[in-house]
Amino acid sequence: MKRKRSGHAERKTKETAVSVDWCLDGSGTYEIQTGIGFFDHMLSLLARHGLFDLKVSCQGDLEVDSHHTVEDVGICMGEALDKALGSKTGIERYGLSYVPMDDALARVVVDISGRPHIVFGSAELLPRVGEYDTEVTEEFFKSVAEHGKLNVHLDLIRGSNTHHCLEALFKAFGKALDRATARSERIEGVMSTKGTL
Repeated sequence: MKRKRSGHAERKTKETAVSVDWCLDGSGTYEIQTGIGFFDHMLSLLARHGLFDLKVSCQGDLEVDSHHTVEDVGICMGEALDKALGSKTGIERYGLSYVPMDDALARVVVDISGRPHIVFGSAELLPRVGEYDTEVTEEFFKSVAEHGKLNVHLDLIRGSNTHHCLEALFKAFGKALDRATARSERIEGVMSTKGTL
């Protein structure tokens, strides 16, 4: 049986204290505590639908707003993901997922390329869901992509309910990333003609 791929990352600043443990070869279990209920819900969906075992804890300056917490969690998640992937030997590299959530439909495409890039196409969202500032969603995915060395295209194709729209995006990201990180017995080395990712 192959070793489970896991990564750990921590970040401590004057704004936040974050800890992340991420197992790629999990079953979708999660322990999430960021102090932002809706964000916790979104990360739980990402873990469950990506079949990742994910632990996230953050103490942030929520008296200011949610930006630092969400961005720094994204940074640590990206770092933990990169550590879990290691040499990237044998991974599929690419992942695509469409996820509907009632009125909303999201498409996410992931390339574990080693070259961070993000394209974020979103419909107009309400500014807040609970205590969550919806505009920081793009910052979260940017942080994960930059520190996880991913190329990610996220598109909200349609949707009118902001909760449903964000839920579809986080689920689709989890599923696309699961497919991109999946190991294949047919792949020798890394999926690149350069020989490195």
